[in-house]
Amino acid sequence: MPNLRKSKSIRLISAVAVAALVLAGCGSGGQAAAPASGSEAPKVTGDVTVFAAASLTETFTRLGEDFEAAHPGTKVKFNFGGSSALAQQLNQGAPADVFASAAPANMKQVTDTKTITDAPRTFARNKLAIAVPKGNPGKIAGLADFANAGKKIALCAEQVPCGAASKKVFELAEVTPAPDTLEQDVKAVLTKVSLGEVDGALVYRTDVRAAGDKVEGIEFAESAQVVNDYPIASLAKAPNAATAKAFVDFVLSDKGRTVLSAAGFDNP
Repeated sequence: MPNLRKSKSIRLISAVAVAALVLAGCGSGGQAAAPASGSEAPKVTGDVTVFAAASLTETFTRLGEDFEAAHPGTKVKFNFGGSSALAQQLNQGAPADVFASAAPANMKQVTDTKTITDAPRTFARNKLAIAVPKGNPGKIAGLADFANAGKKIALCAEQVPCGAASKKVFELAEVTPAPDTLEQDVKAVLTKVSLGEVDGALVYRTDVRAAGDKVEGIEFAESAQVVNDYPIASLAKAPNAATAKAFVDFVLSDKGRTVLSAAGFDNP
């Protein structure tokens, strides 16, 4: 009996020791394995090239600066222009990381060629407004004045989003415009107004706000029926894929929405 009790004691001590080793192994193994259990997040650094609609010039310039501040070691480079021209450049192989369009149609031109890696996401919306030089010397009162051959009028070309939207509002208003000039992006149209080269133009309301006291804006009812959605996506062959994704996420973040809202964009 004494030998049996001694044998049981030895077995009990051994079992406890093994259990302790197992628990210790699980604890230390869990701590050591934590970093290895998931792949390390790609480092956000280096240059990122963003092709963006001209109407995003002020807001994206601000967001680029904020992004760089949030991610030291990054540099955001922009190519602003008409969305149709940007889409064409991308489809022809222009190196870029991110595309932000002023309309889904121009984004589709790029997604159809599989140049986009992720599904585009809408990050803002915009409406048109009439822009006139300060003091409204041409006495523009509404859309009907755009049919007056005696007025100097500037519009965006139809292939760019602001031009396509302008066409829709004129159809709704049953007005046939008589433009003196058709420009390839909305900023070129706005410049005509701010320099007093035309009596009136159709631009985005965000552009009127961005121009400050250089121009005046006139709202019209049909604008509420023609709203442009702005999609953004990273590119399939982005030279800096990790930073491209980070920039897209930044635009879609609360910080991005705050900057866009302050500029007059609507949330999607």
